[in-house]
Amino acid sequence: MGRLVAAALGAPFTDLDEEIARCAGKSVAAIFREDGEPAFRALEAECAGEAFAGAPSVIATGGGFFEDAANRSAARAAGITVYLEVEPATAARRLGGDGGRPLLEGGDPARRLAALLDRRCAGYLDAEYVVATDGETAEAVAQRVASLAWDGGGW
Repeated sequence: MGRLVAAALGAPFTDLDEEIARCAGKSVAAIFREDGEPAFRALEAECAGEAFAGAPSVIATGGGFFEDAANRSAARAAGITVYLEVEPATAARRLGGDGGRPLLEGGDPARRLAALLDRRCAGYLDAEYVVATDGETAEAVAQRVASLAWDGGGW
């Protein structure tokens, strides 16, 4: 989704998980497995700070990023924040399984996503904008987010 939004805006794109893996020299799954979630979250905050300090761009964060109030504050200070709202069952279908995501391993992905949503929902709803994605095409959602950037983000 972030790549589509960036293309619509003519802006650079950063996938924060990809940036974390690049900086760590190993996959997100390997970071979780070898170093644990706290180490991943510390890398996530560090890489996000670097991304936010760079040129204006579209930055896709991972699902747990907005659990942390300091992360939410840093993101809002850097630009607009958008929560792409999706039902857990829809997200599970889109992922086609656990999607290689450490927090979805070892169980029914839809149930695990629902539990994560329950835990993270307050942080997600702290975003400046909420865009519903169920039943929408990726292109339609990207255009909606780009419009929010143009209208409310100064693009």
